[in-house]
Amino acid sequence: MKCNLLKYEKELYKNNISLIAGVDEAGRGPLAGPVVAAAVILPKNYKLDGLNDSKQLTEKKREEYFKVLEKEALSIGVGIISPQEIDEINILEASRKAMYVALNNLDLTPEYILSDAMSLNDIDIPSRPIIHGDALSLSIAAASVIAKVTRDHIMYEIDLKYPEYNFKKHKGYPTKEHLELLKKYGVMEEYRKSYKPVKQIMEELNCEENRESMAE
Repeated sequence: MKCNLLKYEKELYKNNISLIAGVDEAGRGPLAGPVVAAAVILPKNYKLDGLNDSKQLTEKKREEYFKVLEKEALSIGVGIISPQEIDEINILEASRKAMYVALNNLDLTPEYILSDAMSLNDIDIPSRPIIHGDALSLSIAAASVIAKVTRDHIMYEIDLKYPEYNFKKHKGYPTKEHLELLKKYGVMEEYRKSYKPVKQIMEELNCEENRESMAE
């Protein structure tokens, strides 16, 4: 564990604040699936060697930490916002809403919130957004792991429903393979239709359908 990962938490401990919720989200960039946020309250001065920003960890490691955190965190809350709502309110506001839902789903009321870069002003709890917080705060790093693994599990379920899209591999991110599969099989309800690549493919498919209907 990096020696400075409790820096922000220790500043709060000095002011007798110990119930600190780290908050982070996963899934802003994908073309499909929900955006997921997690809020995690860790025990005071908690240690978990190797825990860091979920993007820096292997999938196997994330799954290991996920199980440990489920047992050892004081409280965990999760918020899930659907592709349809992302299209309605935009991904930034959907990410923010997922964080509020995650905080509301905690069993304990935090005294302070540390969030990964997101301002959370619509809640009566003091908070601090930290740029790259998932690599600087242990509480936020824990939330990043919970959010990422939770979202991955949702994508595995979608993969079972639509195996031809190979969601288990790309998790909905716009890889070359994913875009090719999307063009081949089309856009279904799990997609974010406001996202440019999805929009473009929908337009292309509509043009092809129109050409075919005119040729008949």
